[in-house]
Amino acid sequence: MANDIKAKVRLPASIRKGDVVEVKTLVEHPMESGQRKDGAGSPIPRRILHSLRVTFGGREVFAARFEPAIASNPYLAFFVRIEQDGTLEFTWKDDDGSEFRFSQAVALG
Repeated sequence: MANDIKAKVRLPASIRKGDVVEVKTLVEHPMESGQRKDGAGSPIPRRILHSLRVTFGGREVFAARFEPAIASNPYLAFFVRIEQDGTLEFTWKDDDGSEFRFSQAVALG
């Protein structure tokens, strides 16, 4: 069900070689813990993004593991040193086995 996931990434407007920049990402996902019940009293199945891996130039620069207690639409911020133009590749993995990928170009300027 990864096709209904949307991601946003925000970077500084200007990045110079060697800058340590804050990367902010927000992903739209219900993050259903499996603890709640629907209107009929039936359990709502668990469905969470359980991990995020971010690479830049093929090298891992950030990784996170999520648990059911994380809020829906998780927001994360992390820092990375940028030495060259490239692409940040984000890979979220869902409990249902699907993966959602998002890319953000990074240009020095």
